[in-house]
Amino acid sequence: MKTVADIMTSAPIVVEVPGKSSDAINVMVKNKLTGLPVVHAETGRLMGIVSRRDVFKKFEEEQLSLVMKKDIITISPDADIRDAARIFVDRRIHRLPVVDDGSLVGIVTPTDLLDAVAAMKTKMTAEEAIRIKCVTAYEEEPLSYTIAAMRISDVAAMPVLDARGKLVGILTDRDLFVDQSPSEADLRRMGMDETMVNYAGYRNVIPLFYVATQEHIPEEHIVRDSMVEDPLSVFKKASLSDVAKIMKEKDFGQIPVHGNRDELIGMIYDVDVLLALLGE
Repeated sequence: MKTVADIMTSAPIVVEVPGKSSDAINVMVKNKLTGLPVVHAETGRLMGIVSRRDVFKKFEEEQLSLVMKKDIITISPDADIRDAARIFVDRRIHRLPVVDDGSLVGIVTPTDLLDAVAAMKTKMTAEEAIRIKCVTAYEEEPLSYTIAAMRISDVAAMPVLDARGKLVGILTDRDLFVDQSPSEADLRRMGMDETMVNYAGYRNVIPLFYVATQEHIPEEHIVRDSMVEDPLSVFKKASLSDVAKIMKEKDFGQIPVHGNRDELIGMIYDVDVLLALLGE
């Protein structure tokens, strides 16, 4: 079995403290990342982890040190990849800093482990790996309501059902408002300062701005307006190896799971697929 050093991203991009949360967002945007390790500007010591969602949960907080997660878990580059899988599965996190002799040397994400699962001949199925209750949305409900429900439920994606309970779409925090480009004047009226306006047009930033400030969403805007229609789903008896291949190829963090009659039975996430490496 491979070690963490074999799959990690070496010399990861970082952001420093003291610093501002806008600094972190700018680095994420420029490098198309969803999260970053945070290090001390003078010592280089690992201080925390920050993600897009962390920033927008505390949108009004400028100091990065008050936004980032400080209770971080790390792993050694010599550790077995199954050790990393165990952490991802148990903690349901998506970034794991790799530390050697006190120094940050890399970072691992669940995506880095998908190839190992795809190469396996596992008997575990998608149905067996579903670990959390699936929160759904109705295609006709107000988007402002659904976004609030996503935040309360702490989910990044919701399968969308029609009036008959059929899966007709999926809504993720990346999909929200990606086709809308508010003018600079509109953004300033929403309370965004000059720095925010400068990077608000990026596809991976403006959706989460709306997630954090759903009061600005027009009341007539419904889920169907923003969902991805006819989403790819997997059969409940699909092997985790096949699910891992799809996730890696399509860059999906989650996939709806359907039963014998195409009925939705749940959602499987990238961290759930890693159960195959643990033999559970």
